[in-house]
Amino acid sequence: MTPAAALRSGHKRPLTTPARGRGRGREPRRGRAMALLLPALLLLLLLLLAALGAALLDLPSYEIPRGVNQPAKLRLVLAVLLGTAAVGKILEKTGICSQITFGRYMRRGRRLAEDPKLFIQDLQFKKVPVRVYQPKAPSDGRRRGIIFFHGGGWVFGSLDTYEKVCRYISRESESVVVSVEYRLAPEHKYPAAYEDCLHATVHFMKNLEHYGVDPARIIVSGDSAGGNLAAAVSQTLASRPDLPKLRAQILIYPGLQALDFNLPSYQQNRGVPLLFRERAAFFALQYLNGDASHVEEVLEGSHIPADIRLKYRKWVSPDNIPEQFKVRGVKPLVPTDCIAEVYEAVKRFCEPNLCPLLAEDAVVHQQPESFILTCEYDVLRDDGLLYKKRLEDNGVPVTWYHLEDGFHGIISLHDYGGFSFPAGKRGLDSIVNFIKGLY
Repeated sequence: MTPAAALRSGHKRPLTTPARGRGRGREPRRGRAMALLLPALLLLLLLLLAALGAALLDLPSYEIPRGVNQPAKLRLVLAVLLGTAAVGKILEKTGICSQITFGRYMRRGRRLAEDPKLFIQDLQFKKVPVRVYQPKAPSDGRRRGIIFFHGGGWVFGSLDTYEKVCRYISRESESVVVSVEYRLAPEHKYPAAYEDCLHATVHFMKNLEHYGVDPARIIVSGDSAGGNLAAAVSQTLASRPDLPKLRAQILIYPGLQALDFNLPSYQQNRGVPLLFRERAAFFALQYLNGDASHVEEVLEGSHIPADIRLKYRKWVSPDNIPEQFKVRGVKPLVPTDCIAEVYEAVKRFCEPNLCPLLAEDAVVHQQPESFILTCEYDVLRDDGLLYKKRLEDNGVPVTWYHLEDGFHGIISLHDYGGFSFPAGKRGLDSIVNFIKGLY
């Protein structure tokens, strides 16, 4: 199978397989296979190098702030990110595969070797693929149960992508972790991801005895888009008297609203990797409609009528952002007229299951103890800050951890070989410490 065919089919096995048979026929077959494979691999390599060169030339148009953790290393990560995107565009234009398919292929991760401290198994909860991590060491009592929803803008991400993060949390907190592989956009639009996460969580909560989990210590968690899903699931479960009450929710640089992409953090960090302002809007639209054709209108704010914007201004406003987060500059938003056609296409942005920041006080008041992690150099920083305020205003205890030198996605880079960032491990350890403090 050629690399192009592998991308089209989602093939995750090695691109070559050992030739069957023995003796003289084996080497000629292997030689023919390599003769066919090498040109395709060489072509992909040349495309990647060309794209990386173009990306490096384009780097000055992106911003790597001085205060970010290891800026030189982040610039290299950015070059790879832009190079991958450029190759994806080339493959899409040539009809080999879509840019999103190639992006998933490059980000897919891999299943790691066995962990001597964990028992790991792949299962299905209500037809939703999950991976369960259980510590092997004996426990004095029932363990905490943590449901984890991965990030990736509802478009990327998998069980393998977050393998290291989930293993670390399970080992270090001595908890059972359930990683959920929900359906991805744009093939599966909202509310598919939310429904998968909710169904998997409910199934787990009804079968805790199989995993030795204490029903009084269940936690929902997630990063980025996964943080959005965790907040939405937590809000839904607040009205389920037939299930145990959640002990806590852990929201790691969550995206929680799509009304205003001009909050201070969106302005200040619009060109900071790993999530650009335009991509944040692109991902939200892909999840909502499987179509990002209105991204420009969403970015300028002409997708929401004035009366609705005014209604939610008490919750979604730069006025609710502490002044310390405005010192890097904020431009007043020039009001724009709403385009009726665009609003009609995106009006479900006002649903709390999609944008949890818009839930009513009666729902927010019922939320469990919360942990919110934000990063200074992240467009989603203010989403986390605004939800922190809403929770606190409704009497919900909040533990807030802010990485002053952090950027979006840094948790996933806590243990990434030469691309590791110490701030990522600091953030991950803050999460583990919070978990261990829950009794």
